[in-house]
Amino acid sequence: MISIETFDALSPEELLDRTLLPEEDVDAAVDEVIAQVRERGDAALRDYTKRFDGVELTALTVSQAELDAAWDAVDADFLETLRQAAENIRAFHAQQIRTGYVCTGEGGAVMGQRYAPIERVGICVPRSPRAFPSTILMNVIPARLAGVREIVLVTPPEQDGSVSAEALAAAKIAGATKICKVGGAQAVAALAYGTESVPRVDKIVGPGGVYVAAAKRKVFGRVAIDMVAGPSEILVLADGKSDPAWVAADLLSQAEHDVHACAVLVTDSRPLAEAVQRELEVQLQALPRQDIARASLERSGKIIVTDSLERAAEAADRIAPEHLELCVEDPFALLHKIHNAGSVFLGRTAPEALGDYFAGPNHTLPTSGTARFSSPLGVDDFVKRSSFLYYPREALMRVAPRIADFAEREGLHAHARSVTIRCEEKGEMSS
Repeated sequence: MISIETFDALSPEELLDRTLLPEEDVDAAVDEVIAQVRERGDAALRDYTKRFDGVELTALTVSQAELDAAWDAVDADFLETLRQAAENIRAFHAQQIRTGYVCTGEGGAVMGQRYAPIERVGICVPRSPRAFPSTILMNVIPARLAGVREIVLVTPPEQDGSVSAEALAAAKIAGATKICKVGGAQAVAALAYGTESVPRVDKIVGPGGVYVAAAKRKVFGRVAIDMVAGPSEILVLADGKSDPAWVAADLLSQAEHDVHACAVLVTDSRPLAEAVQRELEVQLQALPRQDIARASLERSGKIIVTDSLERAAEAADRIAPEHLELCVEDPFALLHKIHNAGSVFLGRTAPEALGDYFAGPNHTLPTSGTARFSSPLGVDDFVKRSSFLYYPREALMRVAPRIADFAEREGLHAHARSVTIRCEEKGEMSS
């Protein structure tokens, strides 16, 4: 079961080992999939869908009739839940929209930066066991706010060849423009290179397993990607006043994702650590995905005991988790000590699932310690920025000698000449 260890006894390397070696021959398999999709297009997608998902498809694209039927099939209460979640996500991400800027220099120089949406993006939506409506909302809504013209969803079909009604309803509410029944590395390849049914996109975002991650890594450069995500993670930083049942439930909320998920408790209270250890076993017995959660805890779970909350914050910051819960009396007092986390949940009544589904901040987050240098998915992921520059001749002449000297010191004389030639038309350069 999950072990209890002391922070001071752990080296940085031992604090949390998140090494995830891909299954043997993953790279070779993904190379073959990409090559086949590039060569055979839709035919390869149909073959791989039959082989990997056990589904024989006649059409790879969700039709309008399927969308309409799905909308009618979803109960009104859940549609309202989707609408409210979408509203929260939209309101949060609307604050991220950038407008660019313009500044002026001497002699009438004008320069600035502008933002433009990426034209077409592809969004990977995993199915485990069904396509996730929450992932659709979290990925599509920021893209729409950014102004992306075409948003292509790809998700594996269910056994009857359909996509879940809840997922299709979420896609309609969020504003996806096309939905394709294809998943895995073959979906990534289709988005990167295009097929008869799946348009080529400019950027691919969204989570997936080891094959999706490998494919995203391989097509990067042909298209942009958001990140190469690892298994889901949660770190609960809790004091001795926390309810061990609540803490155990939060750890299991990530452990049930898959056997590679990572659930960690850091606390300054050994009695709490021991109580959580016992409570995990109790709650596991009633969990439908017990086998997955247990394997996750045994592989990557950990309880770390520190001598103070400040040291607990230090341990959390070193781990740089995807999700960080601060289940303490005064979470805001610890927040300024946290520099490395994908998303932080403050207080005992803000469980990680609140962010997964409803509150508004994005749930597509950096994993595997990459929160040290990367950020949650947002509007910025769906725009590109460019600068612009205007100098009237008089302003150019003022700085031309310095530019020419700079270029010549780098051995780039044509660079220098491209400036000085503009100053010779009406006389010599100013000093």
